[in-house]
Amino acid sequence: MYTVIKVLNNNTILASNTDEEVIIMYKGIGFSKKVNDCFEIPRNAKKYLMQKEYNNKRKSNEIINYIDPIYLEIASEIIKLIIQKFGKVDNDILLPLADHIYFAIKRMDDNIMPSNPFINDIRLLFPDEYEVALIGRDVIKKFVSKTINEDEVGFITLHIHSAISSNQVAESMEATRVIHEGIVKLQKDLNIIIDVQSISYVRLMNHIKFLILRVNSNEKLQMDISEFTKDRFPFAYEQAFNMCKALSKVLKKDLPESEVGYLALHLERILSSIQ
Repeated sequence: MYTVIKVLNNNTILASNTDEEVIIMYKGIGFSKKVNDCFEIPRNAKKYLMQKEYNNKRKSNEIINYIDPIYLEIASEIIKLIIQKFGKVDNDILLPLADHIYFAIKRMDDNIMPSNPFINDIRLLFPDEYEVALIGRDVIKKFVSKTINEDEVGFITLHIHSAISSNQVAESMEATRVIHEGIVKLQKDLNIIIDVQSISYVRLMNHIKFLILRVNSNEKLQMDISEFTKDRFPFAYEQAFNMCKALSKVLKKDLPESEVGYLALHLERILSSIQ
């Protein structure tokens, strides 16, 4: 049995029992209900446990007080898309995603549009998540009649990635930043322009994506070509070493030398295609 804490709208209520505090979504569930009313959750209702970590940053009541419930419904619809695509999701994404979308729209209304310099790398690193985020943009437009830009699609992509993996949004963002800055530095040092649409660059991003997954799951590469790449391609190896060192700090895990070797090989392919 649950007790009503707050009726957000006719379709959404904040409720609790002795063990948990939840957001419940079901058509008409809030109609005629009042604070402290007791009820059973309908079988097909969507129930989202309030995320403890998020509550530590901002109390749930504060979030519920300022956020329009429509953004909870938007986030819920996007969560359904994530489940359809990946078959799994961490429902703790509900509040952070709704909160992000709420402030994204608020920034649009205030004509404050922060840029996302990592959008291309995000798209290449997380193509499936990006695809869901694009559909999510249509969901947002359907509910609030406003279209978020490509930069915001990238940020939502990171939220989706965090909901299906062990990576947190901040960690995914930092990893993307490290990769992006490494490539920018490489172009500046060599006075070159790397084609981010090239097959070699796409393969590099795909490799880095799986590198991060391997490191987080403690999976090892079966072959070690680090000595080969260190001897044959010393410059690419040095760049890969620096990039892996920076990634190691973000992921808070040591990267084995075998990962440096394979990353160096991908960097060399890009460099050799330019020279």
